[in-house]
Amino acid sequence: MQLNCDLGESYGNWNMGHDAAVMPYIDQASIACGFHAGDPLTMRKTLALAAQHGVAIGAHPAYPDIVGFGRRSMTLSRDEIIACLHYQVAALEGMAQSQGLALSYVKPHGALYHDMMAQAGVRAAILHAIASYHHPLTLMMQSTGQTDRHREEAKVAGVKLVFEAFADRCYGDDGSLVHRSQPGAVHNLERMLAQVRQLRQDSTVTTLSGHIIPLQVDTLCVHGDNPESVGSIEAIRALVNGG
Repeated sequence: MQLNCDLGESYGNWNMGHDAAVMPYIDQASIACGFHAGDPLTMRKTLALAAQHGVAIGAHPAYPDIVGFGRRSMTLSRDEIIACLHYQVAALEGMAQSQGLALSYVKPHGALYHDMMAQAGVRAAILHAIASYHHPLTLMMQSTGQTDRHREEAKVAGVKLVFEAFADRCYGDDGSLVHRSQPGAVHNLERMLAQVRQLRQDSTVTTLSGHIIPLQVDTLCVHGDNPESVGSIEAIRALVNGG
């Protein structure tokens, strides 16, 4: 099981996250492409950090919403979604190639990610965008109770999927994430490590109501937004490695 983290989300003089501290502990870096966060210099620096630590590079495209940090849903046409993804992925890939690096996957950000999971039309547009890119890329998406359906949709589109779970988030009985506004939606360190241990050993999670549900998981999403979370990632890394 690998670890992925959303990085490169600083912008101008505004600093977001602890990228340099997180990078040694992860396997996959999902790098912002400028539509919700990130700028050319931040992208360049984050790519260099990934290269330094041998971390795989993914594009983290979003709706064009810098003011809302990509967390607000937008009504875009199919063609607009495809164009937005191609534009952002190509920007990051071009910068990566300038450093001798290769892009390996795409993970949508924020509202675009949630809309992909909830809306078949948005998901189909994203699958087409990746399938029609000039070389194969993998799509990272959330593992839920609909994993088999999503895998079949991707197979028809000719896209490979990687399924992720969230180390620090509580799940509902349908495999979706409990909304952050609800009590218990975000785990403390003890519950986070227990969930990682359960995923690693049994490929299951215990939901907010106490039910145990299976999840097909290839990678765990971790967050390095503050110094405390960096310590959590270090602990998760040790646990995943069998420590």
